[in-house]
Amino acid sequence: MNLINDLYLKAHRGEDIPRYPVWLMRQAGRILPEYRAVRAKLSGFKELVETPEFAAEVTIQPVDLLGVDAAILFSDILVVPDAMGLTYEMIEQRGPYFPKTIRSRAELSLLDRNPDVADRLSYVFEAIRLTKQGLEHRVPLIGFAGAPWTIFCYMVEGKGSKTFSESRKLLYTDPILAHELLSRITDFTIEYMKEQQGAGVDALQLFDSWAGILGREQYEIFGLSYIRKIAKAFEGFPFTVFSKGAIASLPEITEIPCTSIGLDWNMDMKSTRSLVGENKTLQGNLDPCLLYSDNKTIEFETNKLLNSFESRRHIVNLGHGVYPDIDPEKVKVLINTVKEYETKHF
Repeated sequence: MNLINDLYLKAHRGEDIPRYPVWLMRQAGRILPEYRAVRAKLSGFKELVETPEFAAEVTIQPVDLLGVDAAILFSDILVVPDAMGLTYEMIEQRGPYFPKTIRSRAELSLLDRNPDVADRLSYVFEAIRLTKQGLEHRVPLIGFAGAPWTIFCYMVEGKGSKTFSESRKLLYTDPILAHELLSRITDFTIEYMKEQQGAGVDALQLFDSWAGILGREQYEIFGLSYIRKIAKAFEGFPFTVFSKGAIASLPEITEIPCTSIGLDWNMDMKSTRSLVGENKTLQGNLDPCLLYSDNKTIEFETNKLLNSFESRRHIVNLGHGVYPDIDPEKVKVLINTVKEYETKHF
């Protein structure tokens, strides 16, 4: 059955659209009281991720409550290392923590050699199936994974970091080990995203949250080369690559065989469009902090972004995830501004 609202997918394909689609990274989360009510029933974030019926419920909430044009599966990028054998904990107010890390060849043995993706991440695929049922063909469902470099950083550091110095050190002290770990993450991620595809997602997005901590040459070797391998496995399928902070690497990023490129709020929309021409859709790139502003400023800045578009191959989004203390009413102002733009300009 066709989707009732397929603007997001049409934008990926470069087809005619009556208006630009809009959705937000981290739209399913703490900004919504309804999300907090579901979360309160469980022991924590990780249990929510691993409980399909609740993960599906919070995935659908932004569609019902905010009116976004796409749902993104409620999950976490760290389910990948967890399923590979390196378990993590989610600590309140501090974020993810890995009791064990991989910084040597001996520690590489902590990973399982041939983990069964379908079995170990069955809760993700069940959440996809339940979400698709609950969406009732209203909007597309986006599946996702973390890019190999970002997953590598967590597996080596064991937690978030301002510098990721242990991860970057390994690139110099043992590049062979680094490539071995990145290769394993890449192979697992391809299989994981294919299982998401099989479970029914309509599009995929790859998040490289820590792309910007590497220089252009290192990001090519330890980041983009692996992203290309993943993207090639999904050619022809709606696929977004979001490399946060990798401004110097934009010329290389625009050559990745994907349908859409996500831009953070420091990346320039017009210059990126001149690089890609009409070959790809661009997604982003409003500053998330704009949503702390008054309604008139939100409307003005959103319209300014919309007026800067030189192509209809655009998906409106923030340049990163919506912050947890944002007022949902401010999010609605952004979304409604995008939707109202159609009658004035299209």
